[in-house]
Parts: sequence; C-alpha cells; structure tokens
Amino acid sequence: MATAALLLHPVRLQIVEALLGDRALTISELQAELPEVPAASLYRQVNRLVKAGVLSVVAERRVRGAVERTYVLRQSAAAISTDELAKMSAQDHRQAFLAFIAGLIRDFDHYLERDRVDLVRDGVSYRLLALWLTDKELTELGRDIFSALQPRLANAPKRGRKRRILATILLPGSDVTA
Repeated sequence: MATAALLLHPVRLQIVEALLGDRALTISELQAELPEVPAASLYRQVNRLVKAGVLSVVAERRVRGAVERTYVLRQSAAAISTDELAKMSAQDHRQAFLAFIAGLIRDFDHYLERDRVDLVRDGVSYRLLALWLTDKELTELGRDIFSALQPRLANAPKRGRKRRILATILLPGSDVTA
C-alpha cells in the first residue's frame, strides 16, 4: 500500500489517474495525455511509482535502440490505508483534497478544450445532493453504490466503450435537523 506523501504529489496523482481503468500506457502515451508535465519529470515520477510498487511494467520493446516500457496501475497498491488516513493532520487532508480537486479541474478543462463539447451527449454532470441518513443508512448506501459499480469495474476497453471518470466526495452537512 502506498503512502499519502507518495500518491498525493500532483504529477504522480495525474499519472495514477491516467492509468485508471486497466489502461496500459507507455511514457510516450502518458506524455500525450499529460503534455503540461516535462518529460524528465514524468520519467522521474513514473520511476518512483514503479519502485513503490504502485505501477508495474507489463511489456518492454526496443524502439530505436532504447527500451520502451508499458506500465499498468496496481490498484491495490494505489490506496492509502485507513491507519495512515487517521494519522494525517487537518493540513495534510486539506492538501490531499486540494490535489484531488485540482485533478478534477484539470480533467474538466481538458474536456472543455475538445472540438465538440456536449455535456448531455457525453454524460457529463456535476451536482450536489443532500441526503438525510443514519450511520446505518449511509453504510447501506455505500454498499449499494459499490454493488452497482462492481460489475462495471471489470469492463475491459472495447469498441463502443468510452473511459469515464467517476469521482465521489461525501461530506457531512450541518448537524441541524429540520
């Protein structure tokens, strides 16, 4: 399991996100997806993630005398343990949340830069909901959501499927009751 300090670095977080969904990418393909990241920095951060066991090399091939590696995300290693989360300070959590939100903003900006943006056609949405739930109901909701997502997480890329990013944020509201 990776540490918060390892995963919450802005460039490493972008690399992890780019590989979500069982994607296998080379450095060149990562560079095309993350053009704002200098190549030297990308190589350095990929190497740190490989050494930490977050990324694995699944293929190698010779390209003009150099070795091109293909990387995949080891999903189980790309998680911060609940013990480590509990040890993080409020400032650590602010920085982690900011990195998470910054990634979402970057992804949305990339989407808006496309030639033909149509939020309805593309299934893009963002909204807030307020739910009144007991702790037990919240646990049940989490189980229901996971049950609905689980079979779809196993979907492999194929013709007609688009990679979609689902981000969730669950925050407690005020304790004031109606």
